[in-house]
Amino acid sequence: MLNRLRLPWPLMLCLALVAILAGCTTPVGVSKVSPREAYRDAYAFPLSAGIASDETNAVLNRYDLLRLYENDPAAAVAALHDRALHDNRRDILYALAETAYLYGDQLSGSNRFDYREKAPGYFLLAALYAYLFILEERPEPPPTAFDPRFRNGCDLYNFSLWRGLATSEDDGVVLAGGVRILPIGKLAVTLEKTKFPWALEDFEKFEPSEKYVVRGFAVRERTPGVGLPLVGVKKPSKDSPFGTQAIPITAFLRLRGNVRDLSAGTATASLELYSTYDDSDLVVNNRTVPLETDITTPVGYKLEGSDIWGFGISAFLGKEFTRVPNGLYLAQPYQPGRIPVVFVHGTASSPVWWAEMMNTLRADDVVRRKYQFWYFVYSSNSPVAVSAADLRDALAQKVAALDPEGKDPALRQMVVVGHSQGGLLTKFTAVRTGDRLLRALTGRGLDELDLSAENKERVRRLVIVEPLPFVQEVIFIATPHRGSFRTTSWVRKLVRMLVTLPATIVETSATFYDYMTDDVKRLLGKNRIATSADGMSPDNPLIRTLADIPLAPGVKGHSIIAVLPGMDIATGNDGVVEYTSAHLEGMESEYIVRFGHSCQGHPLTIEEVRRILLEHLNKDMRRD
Repeated sequence: MLNRLRLPWPLMLCLALVAILAGCTTPVGVSKVSPREAYRDAYAFPLSAGIASDETNAVLNRYDLLRLYENDPAAAVAALHDRALHDNRRDILYALAETAYLYGDQLSGSNRFDYREKAPGYFLLAALYAYLFILEERPEPPPTAFDPRFRNGCDLYNFSLWRGLATSEDDGVVLAGGVRILPIGKLAVTLEKTKFPWALEDFEKFEPSEKYVVRGFAVRERTPGVGLPLVGVKKPSKDSPFGTQAIPITAFLRLRGNVRDLSAGTATASLELYSTYDDSDLVVNNRTVPLETDITTPVGYKLEGSDIWGFGISAFLGKEFTRVPNGLYLAQPYQPGRIPVVFVHGTASSPVWWAEMMNTLRADDVVRRKYQFWYFVYSSNSPVAVSAADLRDALAQKVAALDPEGKDPALRQMVVVGHSQGGLLTKFTAVRTGDRLLRALTGRGLDELDLSAENKERVRRLVIVEPLPFVQEVIFIATPHRGSFRTTSWVRKLVRMLVTLPATIVETSATFYDYMTDDVKRLLGKNRIATSADGMSPDNPLIRTLADIPLAPGVKGHSIIAVLPGMDIATGNDGVVEYTSAHLEGMESEYIVRFGHSCQGHPLTIEEVRRILLEHLNKDMRRD
């Protein structure tokens, strides 16, 4: 038996201390972390943490490229690319996508222009590698939904496409064909616009949606997939009084070729443009692939800094007559085959208050593809009958201008949605009044009034109403059909003191004042000028009469009525309008939302409008 080696006790003590200390800092071991830190460590990759994932490091280590990648990323990418020429394993493509993206990111942050100039090439190369990883047909099947690299690969493709196409001086995306010289090989790109319904020259620029963080909306409505979501900023036009239109678009780069073709410089690709209003899927290598979309960012982009935010109050006070005339405007370019949904705002309001509803409704795939959104702008201080006549004229003129030959049946299935005073205007589009409104105001029929032919036509336009034949469904939201209890006498007087009405409105009030009944004269007071506040007074005989006139045959009506929480519905109100005023008999549906008067952005209001639109669509299909 061997004798045990005996060491001096001081030396043994030192060795023991070294062993204990080494136990705290062993080269291999574990450290305890929180669940959040564990997840962040396990799934870190270039877009989330700015580092390569464990999966990519495993590939680099397989070929002894870790140190080379750390010291010379370009050489490591080239070496890994060379491996991909002879090795069909799909994980090499994923590692190439990550390493090319990370090196492009490193170059883009350099102080040297010649380095920054190389960055888009590496980003585009990363997009191509990611495309091949998730979509190329290979002996090895593509990653499954259980593999986090699949979603990471899609995101790498999308973000790399953004940064690879951002070659303009202001970092905007350049959508063009041509030959791109890549760090490895080259790529001939053609621009494909067959699925793009608008002329490219109508656009001022294209901005990546992911370049912006959106605020103010309850939800940023996006759908996952492949492709680069863009904000298409159209050039200014008369169809958009509050700045330019911003259109949601998705760009998709379809590769024709493989890694060998990239090396040989024979690979080609088509840069395809899609309207988010139209397409949500495409086919790649016999696989149906969803497009990545972003509905919200274009709306936020348009509203950022827009003077539309102050329009409602300033227009109500009479300061917007010439800048933004009453009119119908398109929230998106007209497309035949889509049913118009026309939004009509309320008093001292503007189209901006429909933004939440439009954002949410567009997130519904069926609504987005089957409907198009328009909005009516008006100063909201004029008498209700005057603004309603402007709405009817604007709708008729727009339909005639867009479809003069009557070839688009979708335009004849229009839905009009009105909030508050806008609901009163909406009802004027869908009723046949005869002379009931005129008699409510004057006590006489048109032929009994001693008026010139010109003034009789003015009266006919305002209060002898025929339903618009293309309006098939109307939705009233918090509408004071029998007036608002807030429009008391002193409120109406205050409004007359504050607002400035167009000369034509003042002239009309003065012209017809002597023909009004005594009740109407008392309502208007000594100054003889009518405003929208007078039009929404419970004492106004015109509004009381309008409330009792049913919708025209064939027109469906829906009421969404707000009642404040805690109030009894039958006796309650929304702070401005009582339930008894907003309720109408004969409606197709009535929905109560427990909220205040400005309920058009409430999620339950929006969901009810969505339900109505889908039901309307089914009725339209049955008619066909």
